[in-house]
Amino acid sequence: MDFDFSDDQQSLRDAVRRWVDKGFTFERRHALAKAGGATRAVYGELAELGLTGLTIPEAHGGMGFGPVEAMVVNEELGRGLVNAPFAHAALVAPALLAPAPAALQAAWLPRMASAEALVVLAHQERAARYRLHHVTTRATRQGSGWLLEGTKSIVPAGDEADAYVVPARISGAQDDPAGIGLFLVERASLAAGQVRGYPTQDGARAAEVRLAGTPAALVTEEGHAVLERAVDIGIAALCAEAVGVMDRLVELTVEYMNTRKQFGVPIATFQALRHRIADVKMQLELGRSMSYFATLKLGEAATQRRRAVSQARVQLGQSMRFVGQQCVQLHGGIGVTDEYQGSHYFKRLTVLEMVFGDTQHHLGEVAARMSDSAGVFA
Repeated sequence: MDFDFSDDQQSLRDAVRRWVDKGFTFERRHALAKAGGATRAVYGELAELGLTGLTIPEAHGGMGFGPVEAMVVNEELGRGLVNAPFAHAALVAPALLAPAPAALQAAWLPRMASAEALVVLAHQERAARYRLHHVTTRATRQGSGWLLEGTKSIVPAGDEADAYVVPARISGAQDDPAGIGLFLVERASLAAGQVRGYPTQDGARAAEVRLAGTPAALVTEEGHAVLERAVDIGIAALCAEAVGVMDRLVELTVEYMNTRKQFGVPIATFQALRHRIADVKMQLELGRSMSYFATLKLGEAATQRRRAVSQARVQLGQSMRFVGQQCVQLHGGIGVTDEYQGSHYFKRLTVLEMVFGDTQHHLGEVAARMSDSAGVFA
């Protein structure tokens, strides 16, 4: 199998890296985080590169690229620690709107491609424990429209978004995969106090969104399968971002080891520390290979795709924890100071480990999808 990137993909990587190096320095990122984490302006700058329409069809003003290009972009945004909601708004949201009526797509996709509109998924609920089929938010038909009742938690950039794609139950019990619809809710339809935003530990923002008789437009009544695929796209994207974060954190650690001296020599010459950084690089490459695996499996049937994505997510979870902890320890005390950029990479890895399901959750998903061959030869 050829794992070389095409010239267009390499050019895309170079363009994103140049923007990160010039337009999103650590000083700017740190200032945004200290100010509360609002990054709508940064997301607008990504639109100038065409990235916000990366996977949106050309018919709606996007670029129509696929998952490999999305992986390339996410790696570079991870290296730069760009805390705009790219994966959520530019990759997950368009996938959720793919089955929407033509009029709804025409009204939103062009605006999403230009970053005029920021649309994110609002799906997490208390007690769901990452289970996508656990939906207690209720949708009630009223005339030709729908009204929603419920609360969604930790909505990425929730207080900056213009609209949310919300899973809500049309019928069935709260853990039934059937009966889940997807709805588009405009933030303007929510009253004051129904969206409560707050900063997250990694310098971004999230929000609690309360729906109380809130009008919504139906995207699809067969929402569970669409939601699973969109979340898998998000997981693959965040795996790629994690690879970029780890890649840069390892670079920072090696630079530090080559300059920090003890007993008159750089600590990089100590054999014990060289062994530790070798183990770190091994975990980084394991994570990179599984990130590629997840991305390449996004076009498979749902059963194979879901298992592959969870397998990748388990490895990335293990790699993120190992790389983050080891790099912080190799830095010593400076590794956890707010002024040093390495600590922010560690925070981002810690948060990424819990987005769309933590490592333990996905380990359970892998176990549940094992065949008689125990998944070894599948």
